[in-house]
Amino acid sequence: MIKLKISLLTAIVVLLCVTGVFAQAKKDLNIVFIGNSITYGGGLADPATEAPPVIAVNYLKQQNNIGKVEFVNQGHSGYTTVDFLPSTNGVFKDVEKAALAFADKQALLIFSIKLGTNDSAIEGPRGAPVFPEVYYQNLKTIADSLLKEFPGSIVIFQHPVWYSPNTYNGAKYLAEGLDRLQNYMPQIDQLVADYASSYPKRVFVGDTKAFDYFKKHALTDLQAENGHAGTFYLHPNKQGAAALGNFWGEAINKVLKKLGKG
Repeated sequence: MIKLKISLLTAIVVLLCVTGVFAQAKKDLNIVFIGNSITYGGGLADPATEAPPVIAVNYLKQQNNIGKVEFVNQGHSGYTTVDFLPSTNGVFKDVEKAALAFADKQALLIFSIKLGTNDSAIEGPRGAPVFPEVYYQNLKTIADSLLKEFPGSIVIFQHPVWYSPNTYNGAKYLAEGLDRLQNYMPQIDQLVADYASSYPKRVFVGDTKAFDYFKKHALTDLQAENGHAGTFYLHPNKQGAAALGNFWGEAINKVLKKLGKG
């Protein structure tokens, strides 16, 4: 009986220790989502609950390897990489303030960046059209500043999202813009590869699935909007925002697992 009690006690102690190890292994996150109207949740009934960053965070909170997750949505309608450059418009300062305002300074700071839609336009948004080589340099300038100012942070570039080739609202995109948007993706991949030596394990490619997903599911997952060239599809609807948010959440968690932080 005594031996049985000791064995039972030992088992309980071991279980508590193992549970404690797993609990400690969970990583807390602070995420700043940087983007345009798609990141903001443009056209959604309630961006505060339906925007892709909200869905991404909800996804991450459900993962066994992740603890607390705090986030800020720095999505701005109509904004380009030019708007987010440290030298222009003051928006970069908002990103800095958001990152500095997180209460948990021990949490991993992540900058999730999804820009390109407005850059690709023929005319309208600031700096458009942003040619692929300039897009690369703009992203690098933004990331360089964040990596230097926040040494423990990581940057994740999410690939841009498909839009219909007749997209033409206040800005003109059309087929030319869509072609340019697709040329941004190799620039993102190259930029991340180039960071491997200068900032190892600090810069990553995030989601690469959403572009093809929305191209295939435009009628069900994108809002039908009236434009100068007919009904176009650009912004995710509630269902599409949920899909995009889950793509981002999966991509972020994949990066965490690469880093051994999950």
